Amino acid sequence: MTDLSRSALILVDIQNDFLPGGTLAVPDGDSILKAVNALTRRPFRAVVATQDWHPPHHCSFSPQGGPWPPHCVAGTHGADFPDSLRPEPVTHIVRKGVLQERDSYSGFLDNDRATSTGLDGLLKGLDVNHVIICGLALDYCVTATALDAVLCGYQTDVVPDACRGIAGDSRTVLEKLESQGVLLTSLHDF
Repeated sequence: MTDLSRSALILVDIQNDFLPGGTLAVPDGDSILKAVNALTRRPFRAVVATQDWHPPHHCSFSPQGGPWPPHCVAGTHGADFPDSLRPEPVTHIVRKGVLQERDSYSGFLDNDRATSTGLDGLLKGLDVNHVIICGLALDYCVTATALDAVLCGYQTDVVPDACRGIAGDSRTVLEKLESQGVLLTSLHDF
């Protein structure tokens, strides 16, 4: 078992709009909730939930020329965490994609690669040196968060059983993560 006293669990974008029935639903996205809730029962130093929190006319939305349908608009039901996600263990929420003209896939940096979300400072302030990442969508926001965690110097694990991607086959994404220093771990390793 890993010592979790300097570890943080990062729950990436587990929000209603990314679950079945949402405006940008990840296929089978709700199937991760049992594994995620099991992970949150472990004694992590912190459990951080990232949350897409977009203004109504965000640049990533298709009406504004972006690639995605409108989703996770700040203050809406779609931006909320699902009722089936245990809220008690969450110690911090980091909102991303909050600026109308800039998107943010990573929980650490906006897509301009210069603007911090504050997550790195939060984790360093908590004396965290290891992050375990799960959530939605594996091939976008989970991958971006994991790669930035490595760049920020964290020992970084991704739990594939607690992730789902938009694309059906995740092998290529997982190989990319491993090649960049991310460990792929099982729920039972914690």
